[in-house]
Amino acid sequence: MNAELLDILRVLELEPRGALMPLGGGDIAAVYELETTQGPVVIKQDDPARLRGEAEGLRALKGAGTSLVIPEVLGQHGEWLVIEALHTVRPSTQGAYALGEGLRELHAVIGSEHGWLHDNACGRTPQPNAALSDGRVFQRERRLLALGRVCLDQRLIDDRLFARLDAQAQTLERWLPDASPSLVHGDLWSGNVLYTSRGPALIDPAVYRHYPEVDLAMLTLFGDPGAAFFDAYWNGVIPDDWPRREALFQLYPLLNHVLLFGGMYLGGVERCLNKLERFSV
Repeated sequence: MNAELLDILRVLELEPRGALMPLGGGDIAAVYELETTQGPVVIKQDDPARLRGEAEGLRALKGAGTSLVIPEVLGQHGEWLVIEALHTVRPSTQGAYALGEGLRELHAVIGSEHGWLHDNACGRTPQPNAALSDGRVFQRERRLLALGRVCLDQRLIDDRLFARLDAQAQTLERWLPDASPSLVHGDLWSGNVLYTSRGPALIDPAVYRHYPEVDLAMLTLFGDPGAAFFDAYWNGVIPDDWPRREALFQLYPLLNHVLLFGGMYLGGVERCLNKLERFSV
Protein backbone atom coordinates (compact mmCIF):
# COMPACT_ATOMS: atom_id res chain seq x y z
CA MET A 1 0.00 0.00 0.00
CA ASN A 2 1.18 3.54 -0.80
CA ALA A 3 3.32 5.04 1.98
CA GLU A 4 1.54 8.43 1.84
CA LEU A 5 -1.84 6.73 2.17
CA LEU A 6 -0.59 4.68 5.11
CA ASP A 7 0.52 7.90 6.79
CA ILE A 8 -2.93 9.43 6.28
CA LEU A 9 -4.64 6.36 7.69
CA ARG A 10 -2.32 6.45 10.68
CA VAL A 11 -3.19 10.10 11.39
CA LEU A 12 -6.90 9.20 11.09
CA GLU A 13 -6.34 6.27 13.46
CA LEU A 14 -7.60 3.83 10.84
CA GLU A 15 -5.80 0.48 10.85
CA PRO A 16 -6.05 -1.37 7.51
CA ARG A 17 -7.29 -4.96 7.39
CA GLY A 18 -6.31 -6.23 3.97
CA ALA A 19 -5.66 -4.59 0.61
CA LEU A 20 -7.41 -1.84 -1.34
CA MET A 21 -10.37 -3.29 -3.26
CA PRO A 22 -11.18 -1.43 -6.53
CA LEU A 23 -14.76 -0.20 -6.88
CA GLY A 24 -16.54 0.13 -10.22
CA GLY A 25 -17.85 3.33 -11.75
CA GLY A 26 -14.71 5.46 -11.38
CA ASP A 27 -14.42 6.95 -14.87
CA ILE A 28 -12.35 9.89 -13.63
CA ALA A 29 -10.57 8.80 -10.44
CA ALA A 30 -9.42 5.51 -8.96
CA VAL A 31 -11.87 4.46 -6.23
CA TYR A 32 -11.30 1.77 -3.62
CA GLU A 33 -12.89 0.31 -0.54
CA LEU A 34 -10.68 -0.55 2.38
CA GLU A 35 -11.65 -2.60 5.39
CA THR A 36 -10.20 -1.24 8.62
CA THR A 37 -10.44 -2.26 12.25
CA GLN A 38 -12.80 0.73 12.63
CA GLY A 39 -15.01 -0.37 9.71
CA PRO A 40 -14.93 0.09 5.92
CA VAL A 41 -13.92 3.36 4.26
CA VAL A 42 -13.88 4.57 0.66
CA ILE A 43 -10.62 5.94 -0.73
CA LYS A 44 -10.20 8.00 -3.90
CA GLN A 45 -6.94 8.69 -5.71
CA ASP A 46 -6.98 11.70 -8.02
CA ASP A 47 -5.56 15.14 -8.73
CA PRO A 48 -5.15 16.95 -5.36
CA ALA A 49 -7.02 20.09 -6.49
CA ARG A 50 -10.00 18.05 -7.67
CA LEU A 51 -10.06 16.13 -4.40
CA ARG A 52 -9.95 19.34 -2.38
CA GLY A 53 -12.96 20.57 -4.35
CA GLU A 54 -14.80 17.31 -3.78
CA ALA A 55 -14.08 17.35 -0.06
CA GLU A 56 -15.28 20.95 0.17
CA GLY A 57 -18.43 20.03 -1.74
CA LEU A 58 -19.22 17.06 0.49
CA ARG A 59 -18.82 19.23 3.58
CA ALA A 60 -21.10 21.89 2.07
CA LEU A 61 -23.80 19.33 1.28
CA LYS A 62 -23.54 17.79 4.72
CA GLY A 63 -23.63 21.23 6.32
CA ALA A 64 -26.89 22.03 4.52
CA GLY A 65 -28.69 19.92 7.13
CA THR A 66 -31.08 18.11 4.81
CA SER A 67 -32.51 14.60 5.10
CA LEU A 68 -30.09 13.41 2.40
CA VAL A 69 -27.23 11.16 3.47
CA ILE A 70 -23.83 12.69 2.70
CA PRO A 71 -20.71 10.61 3.43
CA GLU A 72 -18.45 12.17 6.03
CA VAL A 73 -15.04 13.36 4.85
CA LEU A 74 -12.53 11.65 7.11
CA GLY A 75 -9.41 13.15 5.59
CA GLN A 76 -7.80 14.49 2.40
CA HIS A 77 -4.14 14.97 1.66
CA GLY A 78 -2.34 15.10 -1.66
CA GLU A 79 -3.80 12.62 -4.12
CA TRP A 80 -5.84 10.72 -1.50
CA LEU A 81 -9.35 11.33 -0.13
CA VAL A 82 -10.80 9.12 2.63
CA ILE A 83 -14.55 9.17 3.20
CA GLU A 84 -17.18 7.21 5.05
CA ALA A 85 -18.36 4.03 3.31
CA LEU A 86 -22.12 3.71 2.86
CA HIS A 87 -24.15 0.51 2.97
CA THR A 88 -26.32 0.47 -0.16
CA VAL A 89 -29.74 -1.12 -0.66
CA ARG A 90 -31.97 -1.66 -3.68
CA PRO A 91 -33.70 1.44 -5.11
CA SER A 92 -37.39 1.72 -4.33
CA THR A 93 -40.34 4.02 -4.89
CA GLN A 94 -40.02 5.12 -1.27
CA GLY A 95 -36.35 5.91 -1.84
CA ALA A 96 -37.14 7.95 -4.97
CA TYR A 97 -39.75 9.94 -3.04
CA ALA A 98 -37.24 10.58 -0.24
CA LEU A 99 -34.69 11.72 -2.84
CA GLY A 100 -37.18 14.25 -4.19
CA GLU A 101 -37.90 15.56 -0.70
CA GLY A 102 -34.23 15.76 0.18
CA LEU A 103 -33.27 17.55 -3.01
CA ARG A 104 -36.07 20.07 -2.48
CA GLU A 105 -34.62 20.74 0.99
CA LEU A 106 -31.14 21.16 -0.47
CA HIS A 107 -32.33 23.63 -3.10
CA ALA A 108 -34.03 25.68 -0.38
CA VAL A 109 -30.56 26.56 0.93
CA ILE A 110 -30.09 29.94 -0.76
CA GLY A 111 -26.98 32.05 -1.20
CA SER A 112 -26.45 35.65 -2.23
CA GLU A 113 -24.78 35.08 -5.64
CA HIS A 114 -24.53 32.47 -8.36
CA GLY A 115 -21.24 30.59 -8.20
CA TRP A 116 -18.96 29.41 -5.43
CA LEU A 117 -16.06 30.59 -3.31
CA HIS A 118 -13.61 28.53 -5.34
CA ASP A 119 -13.38 26.97 -8.77
CA ASN A 120 -13.73 23.19 -8.74
CA ALA A 121 -14.17 20.46 -11.33
CA CYS A 122 -16.97 18.51 -12.99
CA GLY A 123 -15.28 15.22 -13.70
CA ARG A 124 -11.83 16.19 -14.99
CA THR A 125 -13.12 19.47 -16.41
CA PRO A 126 -12.15 22.68 -14.56
CA GLN A 127 -15.34 24.46 -13.51
CA PRO A 128 -15.13 28.28 -13.17
CA ASN A 129 -17.29 29.53 -10.32
CA ALA A 130 -16.46 33.22 -9.93
CA ALA A 131 -19.66 34.67 -8.50
CA LEU A 132 -22.17 36.76 -10.45
CA SER A 133 -25.39 38.32 -9.19
CA ASP A 134 -27.46 37.40 -12.27
CA GLY A 135 -27.97 33.69 -12.86
CA ARG A 136 -28.56 34.14 -16.57
CA VAL A 137 -25.19 35.83 -17.00
CA PHE A 138 -23.58 33.09 -14.90
CA GLN A 139 -25.12 30.36 -17.04
CA ARG A 140 -24.01 32.09 -20.24
CA GLU A 141 -20.49 33.15 -19.24
CA ARG A 142 -19.38 30.56 -16.67
CA ARG A 143 -21.08 27.52 -18.16
CA LEU A 144 -22.30 27.51 -21.77
CA LEU A 145 -19.82 29.80 -23.52
CA ALA A 146 -16.85 28.97 -21.28
CA LEU A 147 -17.14 25.26 -22.02
CA GLY A 148 -18.30 25.83 -25.59
CA ARG A 149 -15.11 27.77 -26.34
CA VAL A 150 -12.97 24.96 -24.91
CA CYS A 151 -14.75 22.46 -27.16
CA LEU A 152 -14.39 24.81 -30.14
CA ASP A 153 -10.68 25.38 -29.51
CA GLN A 154 -10.14 21.61 -29.36
CA ARG A 155 -12.18 21.18 -32.59
CA LEU A 156 -14.73 18.99 -30.83
CA ILE A 157 -17.51 21.25 -32.09
CA ASP A 158 -17.52 23.37 -35.24
CA ASP A 159 -18.17 27.08 -35.76
CA ARG A 160 -21.76 26.44 -36.79
CA LEU A 161 -22.63 24.57 -33.61
CA PHE A 162 -20.88 27.14 -31.43
CA ALA A 163 -22.82 29.92 -33.16
CA ARG A 164 -26.08 28.14 -32.36
CA LEU A 165 -24.98 27.70 -28.74
CA ASP A 166 -24.03 31.37 -28.51
CA ALA A 167 -27.34 32.46 -30.04
CA GLN A 168 -29.31 30.56 -27.40
CA ALA A 169 -27.05 31.82 -24.62
CA GLN A 170 -27.86 35.38 -25.67
CA THR A 171 -31.63 34.80 -25.33
CA LEU A 172 -31.69 33.91 -21.63
CA GLU A 173 -32.77 37.33 -20.36
CA ARG A 174 -35.78 37.17 -22.71
CA TRP A 175 -37.40 34.13 -21.15
CA LEU A 176 -35.55 32.87 -18.06
CA PRO A 177 -36.38 34.83 -14.90
CA ASP A 178 -33.50 35.58 -12.59
CA ALA A 179 -33.72 33.48 -9.44
CA SER A 180 -32.20 33.19 -6.00
CA PRO A 181 -29.13 30.91 -6.19
CA SER A 182 -29.76 27.48 -4.68
CA LEU A 183 -27.08 25.17 -3.39
CA VAL A 184 -26.76 22.48 -6.09
CA HIS A 185 -24.87 19.20 -6.23
CA GLY A 186 -23.64 20.14 -9.71
CA ASP A 187 -23.03 16.66 -11.19
CA LEU A 188 -26.16 14.79 -10.20
CA TRP A 189 -26.34 11.95 -12.69
CA SER A 190 -27.84 8.70 -11.43
CA GLY A 191 -24.44 7.18 -10.64
CA ASN A 192 -23.90 9.85 -8.00
CA VAL A 193 -27.09 8.88 -6.17
CA LEU A 194 -26.90 5.93 -3.78
CA TYR A 195 -29.77 4.35 -1.90
CA THR A 196 -28.74 3.36 1.60
CA SER A 197 -30.34 1.90 4.69
CA ARG A 198 -30.40 5.47 6.08
CA GLY A 199 -32.01 7.01 2.99
CA PRO A 200 -30.84 8.38 -0.38
CA ALA A 201 -27.25 9.59 -0.48
CA LEU A 202 -25.29 11.92 -2.76
CA ILE A 203 -21.62 11.45 -3.68
CA ASP A 204 -19.03 13.06 -6.01
CA PRO A 205 -20.36 16.63 -5.98
CA ALA A 206 -19.26 19.62 -8.06
CA VAL A 207 -21.12 22.13 -5.90
CA TYR A 208 -22.00 25.75 -6.54
CA ARG A 209 -25.09 27.96 -6.24
CA HIS A 210 -27.34 28.36 -9.26
CA TYR A 211 -30.75 27.44 -10.66
CA PRO A 212 -32.01 24.24 -8.97
CA GLU A 213 -32.97 22.78 -12.36
CA VAL A 214 -29.23 22.14 -12.89
CA ASP A 215 -29.62 19.03 -10.74
CA LEU A 216 -33.01 17.99 -12.13
CA ALA A 217 -31.84 18.21 -15.75
CA MET A 218 -28.77 16.13 -14.97
CA LEU A 219 -30.91 13.46 -13.34
CA THR A 220 -33.09 13.17 -16.46
CA LEU A 221 -30.21 13.35 -18.95
CA PHE A 222 -29.15 9.71 -18.71
CA GLY A 223 -32.11 8.22 -16.87
CA ASP A 224 -35.45 8.82 -15.23
CA PRO A 225 -35.72 9.39 -11.47
CA GLY A 226 -39.38 8.39 -11.68
CA ALA A 227 -42.79 9.85 -10.94
CA ALA A 228 -42.40 9.47 -7.17
CA PHE A 229 -39.30 11.68 -7.25
CA PHE A 230 -41.06 14.49 -9.11
CA ASP A 231 -44.22 14.13 -7.00
CA ALA A 232 -42.09 14.78 -3.92
CA TYR A 233 -39.95 17.53 -5.44
CA TRP A 234 -42.75 19.50 -7.14
CA ASN A 235 -45.65 18.35 -4.95
CA GLY A 236 -47.24 16.87 -8.07
CA VAL A 237 -47.31 20.10 -10.14
CA ILE A 238 -44.88 20.21 -13.08
CA PRO A 239 -43.81 23.81 -13.88
CA ASP A 240 -44.95 24.96 -17.33
CA ASP A 241 -41.44 25.91 -18.46
CA TRP A 242 -39.73 22.71 -17.26
CA PRO A 243 -39.19 21.27 -20.79
CA ARG A 244 -37.40 24.46 -21.87
CA ARG A 245 -35.30 24.63 -18.71
CA GLU A 246 -34.48 20.94 -18.99
CA ALA A 247 -33.09 21.45 -22.51
CA LEU A 248 -31.10 24.50 -21.41
CA PHE A 249 -29.52 22.95 -18.35
CA GLN A 250 -28.64 19.72 -20.16
CA LEU A 251 -26.37 21.60 -22.56
CA TYR A 252 -23.52 22.09 -20.09
CA PRO A 253 -23.22 18.43 -18.99
CA LEU A 254 -23.54 17.32 -22.61
CA LEU A 255 -20.74 19.66 -23.69
CA ASN A 256 -18.70 18.29 -20.80
CA HIS A 257 -19.29 14.77 -22.06
CA VAL A 258 -18.21 15.83 -25.55
CA LEU A 259 -15.00 17.18 -24.00
CA LEU A 260 -14.36 14.15 -21.80
CA PHE A 261 -15.63 11.27 -23.92
CA GLY A 262 -15.92 12.43 -27.54
CA GLY A 263 -18.31 13.12 -30.38
CA MET A 264 -20.89 10.46 -29.50
CA TYR A 265 -22.54 13.14 -27.32
CA LEU A 266 -22.82 15.75 -30.07
CA GLY A 267 -26.26 14.40 -30.97
CA GLY A 268 -27.47 15.28 -27.50
CA VAL A 269 -26.16 18.84 -27.85
CA GLU A 270 -27.96 19.16 -31.20
CA ARG A 271 -31.16 17.77 -29.68
CA CYS A 272 -31.18 20.35 -26.87
CA LEU A 273 -30.41 23.21 -29.26
CA ASN A 274 -33.19 22.08 -31.60
CA LYS A 275 -35.66 22.11 -28.72
CA LEU A 276 -34.54 25.55 -27.52
CA GLU A 277 -34.73 26.94 -31.04
CA ARG A 278 -38.31 25.67 -31.40
CA PHE A 279 -39.22 27.46 -28.16
CA SER A 280 -37.66 30.65 -29.53
CA VAL A 281 -39.88 30.74 -32.61
